[in-house]
Amino acid sequence: MDRRSLAVCTFVTFVACPLFAVCPLFVGAVCAESASRPNVLVILSDDQGWGDLSLHGNTAIATPNIDRLALAGARLDRFYVSPVCSPTRAELLTGRHHVRSGVYSTSAGGERVNADETMIGEVFKRAGYRTAAFGKWHSGMQYPYHPNARGFDEFYGFCSGHWGNYFSPMLEHNGQLVTGNGFITDDLTNHAMDFISQHVEEPFFVYLPLNTPHSPMQVPDRWWNKFKDKELTQLPADIKQAKLDHARAALAMCENIDWNVGRLLAKLDELKLAENTIVVYFCDNGPNGDRWNGGMRGRKGSTDEGGVRSPLFVRWPARIKPDTEVTQIGAAMDLLPTLADLAGVEVRGTKPLDGISLAPLLLAENVHWPERMLVHSWKGKVSVRSQRHRLDHKGNLYDMHKDPGQTQAVNDKQPETLAELQQVAERFRRELLPRHGAAFDDRPFVIGHPDATWTQIPARDGVPHGDIQRSNKFPNDSFFLHWTSLDDSITWNCEVGKSGTYQVELFYTCPAADIGSTIELSFNDSRLTGKVTEAHDPPLEGMEHDRVKRVESYVKDFKRMNLGTIKLDAGQGTLKLRALEIPSSQVMDFRLMLIRRVAD
Repeated sequence: MDRRSLAVCTFVTFVACPLFAVCPLFVGAVCAESASRPNVLVILSDDQGWGDLSLHGNTAIATPNIDRLALAGARLDRFYVSPVCSPTRAELLTGRHHVRSGVYSTSAGGERVNADETMIGEVFKRAGYRTAAFGKWHSGMQYPYHPNARGFDEFYGFCSGHWGNYFSPMLEHNGQLVTGNGFITDDLTNHAMDFISQHVEEPFFVYLPLNTPHSPMQVPDRWWNKFKDKELTQLPADIKQAKLDHARAALAMCENIDWNVGRLLAKLDELKLAENTIVVYFCDNGPNGDRWNGGMRGRKGSTDEGGVRSPLFVRWPARIKPDTEVTQIGAAMDLLPTLADLAGVEVRGTKPLDGISLAPLLLAENVHWPERMLVHSWKGKVSVRSQRHRLDHKGNLYDMHKDPGQTQAVNDKQPETLAELQQVAERFRRELLPRHGAAFDDRPFVIGHPDATWTQIPARDGVPHGDIQRSNKFPNDSFFLHWTSLDDSITWNCEVGKSGTYQVELFYTCPAADIGSTIELSFNDSRLTGKVTEAHDPPLEGMEHDRVKRVESYVKDFKRMNLGTIKLDAGQGTLKLRALEIPSSQVMDFRLMLIRRVAD
């Protein structure tokens, strides 16, 4: 059977197949003759646009290592992701459109990939690979959504959608909170290189989802100094200073990424692993600001071309010829079946995939490739991309070969093409969107999953009541403040996965004048009380490293407080934190709870 026949011909749609026709899945042919399975390294940048590479014509930036990676293997000319970060991750990890997997937001639980989805880490782990993820997970924090529960033996990074400090911040290592070491992109790369060095003799799958150039715009002086006064000639002359500095910071962060990619490639060379290691590089959405992007319309958050077009570079010296250019369209959801196909790994236990294997194209096999369509959707906006055309969310059709900037609609000139793409868009809206979103999300946050020792319950996922305020309108990496009344509380819709005794730690700040409040944590009939006895009042942090004023929350050095132990019975309920006594003006600023099962 032809490998390209694997597909669920839906929202990736093959014109040659009936909509919703399920085609059989077959992978494993590529490496059947190989005695040694290839290693896999997937690098994903965050908010880097297609235009943030010198290879693509950006004259302000130098990305020699990523450019070299691209030219040493295959590059897809038209590769597509989602308009924002969490849905792209969901599609990479599951091989399915993000709408199917429960992802509808970038925070507060809406970023979680449904627990019944099989992820790429599980697929490769079952095949005997050592698996690791280092960086921004952004697909769920608590088990069963945590990376350690989704097939990754090793995890170091953070599970939120963005982080508030990039210099030695609080991070997580396999469930336990630790302190990072230096600039986060460098730190994550170091951990990836260490893992690779430890597994030279066995196949590995390393997923490196970096969190830059996502804001806050922080980057070491070495890179910022090159850009802080640099003239960006490809931007409009009247661009506002704040946007200009934002673009400069983003480009500096991209050059730092390139430096780290160079270190990874050098490590593979040093360990003599380069020949049989598949290295993948792509971005999660369009640029997060006004900067050069090849004249395409749209940026991050948009379903237009500039919001969803990403580079995709795949290097595998053992099998993929240098300077291979693929002109057929591809998508993030294609990567799971493609990598499994290249590695000879069986894909089993998944729901029907929307992605297809691009292996024949990467290997330059002489195959007939049918027309297909990709659907991009976010916040109710739906756009359809065929090999030549794009139907935007307003119903305008564009010939992307003649008009890559989407400036002149061709609805009247190509009515048949218009009707064809409209049919795909309308069916997507009718079949998938009616029950998609927060209103239909009844998934609780899980405490004490049977397979987990530690559970984080952050302010991000909580609901404030009374006068309690969130430190920023963007929940990721935020904290609660202005807790001043006995009527105030914070609640979480939770489920205890396993009955047992749990130790509870709070991360808080409190001025010396306000210590002494008595607080209560409750879940159904269980109660735990404790008192804030130690002052800890550090200043806000983050602005000292910001190159541009941020829109997200600043952070603090929160203190750990042992609240005590509580007996929790399995089942659903409301986890509630409230004050029983407030002797002064406030209770505390609250960042998160860390809950650990200490006895069954």
